[in-house]
Amino acid sequence: MINSKTKKLNKFFNPKSVAIIGASDEIKTVGLGLVKNISLFKGDVFYVNPFDKKIANQESFAKITDIKKNIDLVIIAVPAKIVLEIVKDCCEKKVGGLVIISSGFAEAGEEGKKIQNKIVELVSRAGIPLIGPNCLGIISTQNNLNASFAPLHPKTGNITFLSQSGSIIDAVLDKSADENFGFSKIVSYGNEADVSLVDFLEYFQNDKQTKVIGIYLESIKDGQKFMTIAKKVSKIKPIVIIKSGKTISGQKAATTHTGALSTDYEIYKAAFKQAGIIQTESLQDFFDKLKALCFQPVAENGFGIITNGGGLGVLAADFCEEMGIILPEISKKSIISLDKDVRLKLLPTKKNPLDLMGDALPERYKIAIKTMLGQDSIKGLLVMQAIQIMTDPMENAKIIVELHKQFPNKPIVSCFVGKKLAQEAIDYLEKNKIPNYNDPKRAVQAISSLIIKK
Repeated sequence: MINSKTKKLNKFFNPKSVAIIGASDEIKTVGLGLVKNISLFKGDVFYVNPFDKKIANQESFAKITDIKKNIDLVIIAVPAKIVLEIVKDCCEKKVGGLVIISSGFAEAGEEGKKIQNKIVELVSRAGIPLIGPNCLGIISTQNNLNASFAPLHPKTGNITFLSQSGSIIDAVLDKSADENFGFSKIVSYGNEADVSLVDFLEYFQNDKQTKVIGIYLESIKDGQKFMTIAKKVSKIKPIVIIKSGKTISGQKAATTHTGALSTDYEIYKAAFKQAGIIQTESLQDFFDKLKALCFQPVAENGFGIITNGGGLGVLAADFCEEMGIILPEISKKSIISLDKDVRLKLLPTKKNPLDLMGDALPERYKIAIKTMLGQDSIKGLLVMQAIQIMTDPMENAKIIVELHKQFPNKPIVSCFVGKKLAQEAIDYLEKNKIPNYNDPKRAVQAISSLIIKK
């Protein structure tokens, strides 16, 4: 059952009208950043700034209450000392939802915490959900809503990213600009004064545009409630977390960042595992797992490995064992199928990993991939390639894409190692939703996120 607060979150992501309080034409200001980003939105947009009659060649209002039309979403980006009065006006106006970008509240000390509590009292009485304060804003790509001061607008995709840090969102957007995946929603929730991470998890479990939920986390306010909801949501949609504040130094930094207390990392790790959450150790690992999950289906444990370089296969097998990934033996039926090809019949061994040898042409890859995908005990496949004189990367990529269509429920991850000679093939793979990683460890870590936990 979705609670009443969660239902109200729809105003944030599907508004018909947006007002920006603190909008500005002044260069290098948050107000200008908000104005530029909201220009893509197709609904009604209103600017509020008592010092400017016009902003972006559009009428500006002195107060939110001066606007005659109903307002679904209000973004506040003004000095902390006047936010309380503005929130009072918004409550009087009966707006749909509030996002407070401004900082200087609970994260800044006791005085800021008192003001934040007063704001929460006001919005709670008015029944208006609040995101923030101390946040970057929100983005919903499906309706071109960028109510943030992020430096880039993300590609449309099926990942929802929830972050306690605005700067991490900036970094992720920049890093994802050259990737072949995109985002459905991005939320910087800051101090969590009202709407919490748990509320967002409840909301996005039912969001049709969200396939995967990624979270950057510093601390959790209500651990028990988070565990209950996350355990339920993770059975419907994968949750991928990158947790900071693992050390004493990191925990102190987190406290000054959002005003929230962290706790022992080992406790978090155990809790995440119990809730079925996928954990990551770095931003790169976070990206890799999100990409695998948004491109490929999940599967039971049991992966095959195909390679044209024995060393790559050995490295992958080592990492699989370390991460608990089962490598089933190649069945007698599969060996008979492989032996129909003269060159495959001459292979010195037919084990998993299957080494096709350095002179492997595309046809050898095709027979091997189709055979291993056809084996019941092999639930997914890692296809590896090192560029050698006989290698045809593009043809191999086309074969992988073609065969994945024949076995759509079995995930395929590729590890085409290299750059210059393999890039065209890698681009083709990723445009066709086959994730590629140029390092065996990254590939196997990505595979680990695709395995259904029991």
